[in-house]
Amino acid sequence: MQRLIPTGEAARPVAFAEVPQPVPEPGEALIKVEAFAPNRGETFLLEHPRPGLLPGKDIAGLVVQAAADGSGPGIGTRVVGHPAQGGWAEYATVPTHSLAVLPDSIDSVRAAALPLAGITALRLLRTAGSPAGRRVLLTGASGGVGHFVTELAVGAGAELTAVTATPVRGERLAALGAEVVYDVAAAQGPFDVVLESTGGPALPVALSKVRPGGTLVWFGQASRTPVTLDFFQLLGGPERVTIQHFHYAGAPYGSDLAALVRLVEQGRLHPEIGRTADWTEAADTLVDLRERRIRGKAVLLTGEGR
Repeated sequence: MQRLIPTGEAARPVAFAEVPQPVPEPGEALIKVEAFAPNRGETFLLEHPRPGLLPGKDIAGLVVQAAADGSGPGIGTRVVGHPAQGGWAEYATVPTHSLAVLPDSIDSVRAAALPLAGITALRLLRTAGSPAGRRVLLTGASGGVGHFVTELAVGAGAELTAVTATPVRGERLAALGAEVVYDVAAAQGPFDVVLESTGGPALPVALSKVRPGGTLVWFGQASRTPVTLDFFQLLGGPERVTIQHFHYAGAPYGSDLAALVRLVEQGRLHPEIGRTADWTEAADTLVDLRERRIRGKAVLLTGEGR
């Protein structure tokens, strides 16, 4: 079968290789991949790939070999999955605890856009607490996670301000009900909760927007610039603010995937897909994703998903 593997080259970060089809463990199903969605964080791993790196955590496709232990969906079932790695390929093995069945109404493109960004959004909002009636500030809002957080939080009753770089990137966020600003300094606080994913100089500014006793949840560093917090400046800001680190990872993922599928089926969640392309265009797509030239998610098609 064919698989995309890292090259270590900035301009062409992946290339096709002919490799053996993976063999599933007893609690894994073998999936014929129809569509997969790379994440921006994965593009950073490709810059200096570790030996044996097999990217790919967001896939949708068809079960062609059910798990030997009897768990999970049977052969012929359409699924969305979140494997630990290896999804940028014709076939991938996925633990059955990290699969969800797809209804006929949800195509593979939308399904593939759900896992990492959608699970992150769900778990981030759980960490922050109920958004109903609260003022929420979200930085780095125009990526896949940002669109999901915006739609879910606004739908749950939050008054959300989204920070994004340009009016073009902000159009969809505004349509979802967010107030859009183009610099965190322009956000009109105070906010009950700040969801911060930019890092660098943006985080201290975002922290200054939190109400006394409020919370800042730090879940990313998209700027790739380290954060410096000055203790004496903190003394002049809001009192008793909690800073909490968040990372989405931790299997099983199946129940969260099923929740995301249900929300899409009910018309309450709409994946923002900025590009859909054949996986022969993977290298160019990954560069554009890394350089933030794609709004929302990118989805690549292989096999039956084309």
